[in-house]
Amino acid sequence: MATSAKRPSRLHHTAYVTRDLEATRAFYEDVIGLPLVATWCEIDELFGAQRVYCHLFFELGDGGALAFFKFANPEDEELFGPRMPPSPFHHIALNVDEETQQGIERRLQAAGYEEPQTFVLEHGYCRSVYVTDPNGMIVEFTLDHPDAARIGELRRRTAHSELQRWLAGDHRSNNTYR
Repeated sequence: MATSAKRPSRLHHTAYVTRDLEATRAFYEDVIGLPLVATWCEIDELFGAQRVYCHLFFELGDGGALAFFKFANPEDEELFGPRMPPSPFHHIALNVDEETQQGIERRLQAAGYEEPQTFVLEHGYCRSVYVTDPNGMIVEFTLDHPDAARIGELRRRTAHSELQRWLAGDHRSNNTYR
């Protein structure tokens, strides 16, 4: 079983392509509150051509980062950052505490974000604030239920059996926390 192997310790960074560096910087730093901690301006021979790009890193609380590439050549931007269709099922979720989530909600409201650019879902096991960033990517800020450790342990114990149940055609909900 894969769980016996040593696992990665944390997310170092996750990377995306942006079409507007300053809009991305203003959103993540000024509205969300993630500090810009590195800007790498680079020229590399990649995939058979010279690529010129800028690479921004916005730091998370654990030292990981959200990173964004901006290419100087519009053809590179299209090649490496094709636009994804809008979908709430393509997103990144970041864990927050209550104070952080409330602060993000206040700053989003002050910056003029409203539905459908931002919305809240009460999942039962967590409360999530969703917002669409300047790149069309949805970012979720998740506040765990106060009993998250117990809920997580139950899900760990039943993860494989619940998967098998679902695959066998039994699609009943197992979310009793809503």
